[in-house]
Amino acid sequence: MRTFERLFVWIGGALFVLALAATSYVYFVRWSQPSSTGGAAAVVQDGALITVFALHHSLFARDAVKGALARALPERLLRSVYVWTASLLLLAVLTFWQPVAGVLFDARGAAAAAHAVVQLTGVWLIARAVARIDPLDLAGIRQPARADPLQIRGPYAWVRHPLYLGWILALFGAATMTGDRLTFAVVTTTYLVVAIPFEERSLRRTYGETYAAYERSVRWRIVPFVY
Repeated sequence: MRTFERLFVWIGGALFVLALAATSYVYFVRWSQPSSTGGAAAVVQDGALITVFALHHSLFARDAVKGALARALPERLLRSVYVWTASLLLLAVLTFWQPVAGVLFDARGAAAAAHAVVQLTGVWLIARAVARIDPLDLAGIRQPARADPLQIRGPYAWVRHPLYLGWILALFGAATMTGDRLTFAVVTTTYLVVAIPFEERSLRRTYGETYAAYERSVRWRIVPFVY
């Protein structure tokens, strides 16, 4: 890998970490205080921003798009280009986000402590799920192996998408559910629910009967006994 390419992938990895850190700060700190302005129009704009970010993920997962990118770019940079695009789009969502007024609920005392447990459980579940994936691969610094083993142990033995379950718990577990937090949580969760069948169809093509057996063994996609 050339010097420029090495610099490109490492800066992309740093941008990936920055985007995740910025999202955590905005959701858990900035959006903890309710806004006094912003109604339906703000929700529509924010939903559109998240949709653009989500469509990037869906489009990059399509075989035709991946094939076109593979013809235009060196294979060793494909994952990094994906990470660069996703990170910049996520930062754009935070930058152009329109405040949404209102508070759905504001838990105090023991109820707030219970919410904290839910959120910490979500963060723990995300950490456990990510721990089974190469972090340098996730950040686009290292190219994934052509035949990555299917993850079926740890939290993947409980639900097929534990990272998504952790995301939902961390977002909806907030003790103070402001309009901003609710909009972000509902729109992103809706995308996950809609996208999972398409994601699993791709996994079936990749892993064949191995994934079919995994689906029979682990019945629930995100929430045990629900979905």
